[in-house]
Amino acid sequence: MAKSIRKINVIGHLHPDTDSICSAIAYAYLKNQKGDGIFYQARRAGNLNRETSFVLKHFGFEEPRLITTVTPQLKDADIQYSVGIGQETSLYAAWTLMRELGVDTLCITNESSELLGLIAVKDIANANMDIFDTDILAKSRTCHCNILDTLSGTMITGDPVGTVSEGKVLVGTTPDVLETKLEPGDIVLVTNLEATQRFAIEHGAKCLIICCSVHVSDEIVELAREHGCAIIATPHDTYETAQLICMSAPVRARMLPADNILYFSRDTAVEDAQKIMAKTRHRFYPVLDNRGRFIGTVTSINLLEPMKKHVILVDHNERSQAVDGLDEAEIVEIIDHHRIGSVETSGPVMFRNMPVGCTCTIVYDIFLEQGIEIPADIAGLMLSAILSDTLAFRSPTCTEKDIRAGKALAAIADVDIDEYADEMFEAGADLTGRSAEDVFGQDFKVFSRGHVRFGVGQGFYLTDRSRLAAEKLIAPYLPEAAVHEELPLLFYLFTDIKTKTSDLLFYGSDGDEIVERAFGVKAEGGKAILPDVVSRKKQVVPPIMATIQGLIKEREE
Repeated sequence: MAKSIRKINVIGHLHPDTDSICSAIAYAYLKNQKGDGIFYQARRAGNLNRETSFVLKHFGFEEPRLITTVTPQLKDADIQYSVGIGQETSLYAAWTLMRELGVDTLCITNESSELLGLIAVKDIANANMDIFDTDILAKSRTCHCNILDTLSGTMITGDPVGTVSEGKVLVGTTPDVLETKLEPGDIVLVTNLEATQRFAIEHGAKCLIICCSVHVSDEIVELAREHGCAIIATPHDTYETAQLICMSAPVRARMLPADNILYFSRDTAVEDAQKIMAKTRHRFYPVLDNRGRFIGTVTSINLLEPMKKHVILVDHNERSQAVDGLDEAEIVEIIDHHRIGSVETSGPVMFRNMPVGCTCTIVYDIFLEQGIEIPADIAGLMLSAILSDTLAFRSPTCTEKDIRAGKALAAIADVDIDEYADEMFEAGADLTGRSAEDVFGQDFKVFSRGHVRFGVGQGFYLTDRSRLAAEKLIAPYLPEAAVHEELPLLFYLFTDIKTKTSDLLFYGSDGDEIVERAFGVKAEGGKAILPDVVSRKKQVVPPIMATIQGLIKEREE
């Protein structure tokens, strides 16, 4: 039986822009108002640019959590969440807990939940069968409290939190037997023979275990105090006590230390975990959180049922622009305003794609259709996305629907469109403390069709000063970016919002010829001026794609 969906990630594209982030937040909010028992959470697939950071801060939103992959991970599986036992826990207590829980392995942790080791039933069985290890309590410095717990004992005299630091365990039947075996520091199991009790105390025993809870005389108790000998009474007979007492040793004495344990992170891909499990064939594997703290265990059985993350894609439907692992996820919806790209789904999904300037314009329509009120802060986010994608209604991609939506959202958010747009764009153009890689990646997308693959980035500027500063920063970085992105061709637009002119920098083979053919302009030194070009989607990507495909066809002929 398929598992019920508990949460769905709403995710925009890699190198997220303002529309990608704001549409994810707004649509997740809208979906959560339905009350269908599913939690919709906005996620980001990359670092935020300064424009988007400004928008979120302006309207009081935290940035969405980063998601780097939607590949099934152990945190999506049936992890057996549990707490570890302390290293001072007795072997007997560990065995009892195993029986109660129906498991054969327990993890051992410290107070900070850091994994110290693990103990299995076989380890306890081996300890129980090792009849010659009579000094295990001393070697492991066993606490008296463990002995009391294991033997259901009562402390007649001595320190309950004291430890066994020396000696072995032996059965004292008569003084004659003890005379040949007893050594100072030993733990002696005795019954009601007072002569044996006295002999053991006087000859250096550190602890008497009185079996069958027989009465201990005041004289023996006082003698034990004088000699620093502890006395513990247990209801078990001598045979039972002899069987049990070594099980009071702490689990650290028999545990497999953490250095020798194979464990997983909760972020480990299920497929990777399955491969490791197939090779090692352990039964249980500890699972740690992102801070290295133990959270539970997992078995191969827990990974048998397919576990897919459920996602809604906003502002993209290109595989190259999507978060890693999309093939292994279940896409349930797509909301986008770009061309239909390369994303495939395993079944029918709600795919809403409209020729408008911004994804948030589509989300706005859905709010209206479903009769869901738009809060002022959500309205502010959606307005910001529309202004960003349409260059404050100046872009050729802008439609009447974008304008109507933007003005309606501005009224809800109580925002002056012109003043706010200038403030937003200026924040995005600020280069203070930024690296070339940072600026380049703030709005960069990869486009592919068949064997054609290239990348186009874009930045928007209100002044010549800020635009030229950005060009100077990014130009020498393009060769490195091409290697990093594994692309044969790169293009980057520096768009003047007010003049609606773009400076185009490019890098790669045949770049000059492609640019000149695509735009009918002179290209020189990896640069061209494109008048009246502001839209990457509508004015840049289509002519570049067509030109490259045309060149390939010519050369094949």
